Amino acid sequence: MKKTQVFLTIFIFHLCVSKGQLQVGYYSETCPNAESIVNSVVSEAAQSDPRVAPFLLRLHFHDCFVEGCDGSILINDANVTNPEIGAFAHQGVDGFDQIEKAKQDLEVQCPGIVSCADIVALAARDAVVLAGGPFYEVETGRKDGLVSNQTLANDMPDVNDSIDILKSKFLNKGLTEKELVLLSGAHTIGTTACFFMPKRLYDFTGGNDSDPRIDPKFLPVLKRHCPKDGDVNVRIPLDAVTNEEFDDQILRNIKNGTAVIASDARLYDDDITRQVVDSYVDESSEFISFFSFERDFTVAMVKMGRIGVKTKSNGEIRRVCGSFN
Repeated sequence: MKKTQVFLTIFIFHLCVSKGQLQVGYYSETCPNAESIVNSVVSEAAQSDPRVAPFLLRLHFHDCFVEGCDGSILINDANVTNPEIGAFAHQGVDGFDQIEKAKQDLEVQCPGIVSCADIVALAARDAVVLAGGPFYEVETGRKDGLVSNQTLANDMPDVNDSIDILKSKFLNKGLTEKELVLLSGAHTIGTTACFFMPKRLYDFTGGNDSDPRIDPKFLPVLKRHCPKDGDVNVRIPLDAVTNEEFDDQILRNIKNGTAVIASDARLYDDDITRQVVDSYVDESSEFISFFSFERDFTVAMVKMGRIGVKTKSNGEIRRVCGSFN
């Protein structure tokens, strides 16, 4: 069921506080139209391509999990040896054109003021809203990082990681098991490629078997989409029920065995993460809240946005997001 953004905004007013150098409204005096400029670019792009929203949401996650939320994933300068964007862990990540377009527009009005890292964070929020999700205030004030290298992405969460490895990777970033579930909930929108499916469907334990967490009725559906030795570039919805709508259906899929990718399914392998999933979708629970997933997701996004924030001493404001100054 669709939730109203107004009601959710009431619940998350407490996010309008500063965290270190980050604060809501950081550019209110130096570039007062910063957020509206980013929103305009994202909205226009999403009108012509519905993939833009999930691309931008995923881009923020991938940026923050390597060297912190510092725009390091954006570097594509030929003068930089092995930039981060070439890492295997970033396969399929996109949304770069929209970030660069927003940066160009911002440079016209406020040259040298708004960081690319902040544009990524703002664009992710706007993507959530465009998909019918909750509005939340984004803390800004990040500087762009000075380093971008493929090897730094080696510890990115992987689709075939066990639940213990996933928990460890999130905990290493200061994120809890609950936040692992909530941020995985971003898979409520978007698609994945069959490239990420063979192990789960055809060789889960090395014995030509499938992941037992897949519902038996759903397994042939996945195999039809991604046949063995088929085209690995074919894309399938991460949430086969409400793929273009931001809601809690992805958690229901995890619970009933119809999660598409292995890392989502793994959330039901562990007592703690399973309880978190159930707390949002178990209709018999006295603790379930009609708006709780959306509200808690925004809190997790804000917390993730604080990872590894760069300051004046170890960061910069790039003039072009794909190149160091």
